[in-house]
Amino acid sequence: MSEHNIQNTEEHAHDEHAGLSKSKIWQVFFILLGITVVEFIIALVILPKGMMGHTTGNVLYILLTILKAYYIVAYFMHLKFEKTGLQLALGLAFIFIIYFIVLMLIEGGYLHLHMSLHP
Repeated sequence: MSEHNIQNTEEHAHDEHAGLSKSKIWQVFFILLGITVVEFIIALVILPKGMMGHTTGNVLYILLTILKAYYIVAYFMHLKFEKTGLQLALGLAFIFIIYFIVLMLIEGGYLHLHMSLHP
């Protein structure tokens, strides 16, 4: 009976990680490395020389960070291999969190502006 449990556990562990091979892990690693190198080039070369505006640089950083977060969550946290319902639930939660953060930043900026005018 214990041999059956060991075999079942090994099969389950193999099936759980079937979509992520060593070559795919290295591929995702090099994609993340490439994105990080682009971020460093922007921060250390392009922005200091004035080749790009700071607003454009910030937007680009945010987009690259979201792309890196996608790869980390999708492949290393195995969300890419989950069912669509779980992906949608987590995606909607993430969108609401970002939405509330943006709302708080807007509200905080408004309050900071108007509270500093009226002591």
